[in-house]
Amino acid sequence: MYHVLKEELILEDGDSIRFFPRYGGYSPIQSGFSLGISPEPVKDGKVKTESGGLTFFVEEEDLWYFDGHDLEIRFEEKKAEPTFHYHK
Repeated sequence: MYHVLKEELILEDGDSIRFFPRYGGYSPIQSGFSLGISPEPVKDGKVKTESGGLTFFVEEEDLWYFDGHDLEIRFEEKKAEPTFHYHK
């Protein structure tokens, strides 16, 4: 999965990806919003984890979107893309 993200978003080891709410689209946890991702540096990184040479994070102002859910990212080999799953 990491090599696909690195290729598509033009990232290198040590870079970071922010998860944030976007207005519009579909989300199983927040009506009228969807999950956005953006390669950018960590500001306060209230929640963050490192994997595959990348740091994945959520800023404090965006925690409301997750409503107490954990985000799990899986890689769909057939589609060659990540899928996002929320767990309470």
